[in-house]
Amino acid sequence: MRTRALALRIIRQFLRDKRTLALIFLAPLLILTLLNFIFNGQPITPNIGTVQLPAQIIERLNGTDANVTTYTNQEEAKQALEAGDLDAILSLADGKPDLILEGSDPSMNQAILLRLQKVMQANTPTIQPNITYLHGKEGMSSFDYFGPVLIGFFSFFFVFLIAGVSFLRERTTGTLERLLATPIRRSEVVGGYLLGFGIFTLLQATLITWFAIEVLGMYMVGNFGLVLLINLLLTLTALTLGTLLSSFASSEFQIIQFIPLVIVPQVFFSGLFNLDAMAPWLQKLSYIMPLYYGADAMRGIMIRGESIGDIQLDIYILLGFSIVFALLNIAALKKQRAI
Repeated sequence: MRTRALALRIIRQFLRDKRTLALIFLAPLLILTLLNFIFNGQPITPNIGTVQLPAQIIERLNGTDANVTTYTNQEEAKQALEAGDLDAILSLADGKPDLILEGSDPSMNQAILLRLQKVMQANTPTIQPNITYLHGKEGMSSFDYFGPVLIGFFSFFFVFLIAGVSFLRERTTGTLERLLATPIRRSEVVGGYLLGFGIFTLLQATLITWFAIEVLGMYMVGNFGLVLLINLLLTLTALTLGTLLSSFASSEFQIIQFIPLVIVPQVFFSGLFNLDAMAPWLQKLSYIMPLYYGADAMRGIMIRGESIGDIQLDIYILLGFSIVFALLNIAALKKQRAI
């Protein structure tokens, strides 16, 4: 009888907590739907540029399900490769195939080499192409490619979680209420919390970046300071977002409930999964994901050696996210005290 009464009490608690019900029933469906779109999306085909190749070889390349674009000269093709419009350039140098790979994605490199192997097998004897890399190197591992995204993700995730829980405790223990009873402005409250947490996020970003590059030996050709800057902007975005969402939670468990809705979708659109495999309309969701811009900049710096001018758009957008979330934090404090 007591067991039944306890079970009924728990059931009634669940029925009253709509957010928990959504987490149990709707969040798994959302995640499974996203995974379905990713793994059952459109096929990924490499973009290969050709320069002064015989029509027979171009025809064979087209038969390997590659997107083949013909260029009149090598310089024009290299500009397209550097702009990210091509994954490789195939040409002839002294009668021998010359292949330039964009190189930043090991899986794409392998796909192109397999297609080229099929084309070259038609020759007797088989001619081995001369292979060079615009970015990356031969034998670059998948960890080198996914590593920059993982650095950004772990920084973003842990700062979001810690900031949300910490700010929630400030509210539930009455500390924030007592603070707002003083003449302090809401903007000063938000600024103080961001500055205090920001010092630790800076230390965390430095530690994670240094450990990944120096200890784990992650591939790195860019400026360490730029990697640190992007990581810091990502943690600042996570900090402002975490404190904002904590305003809508009444317990640590409710902060955890935001993870499937806020963090998990960011993973899918960050670059850990190839966005080209998704439907075009679904790819546009990446534009509202802060981690997408952070991962794009981190990968550009670490693998392609991009400068601050190349990633300035990502920097501005991450700053924009942080400013918007900070302003929303100030507005959310009106629930605590009207100034």
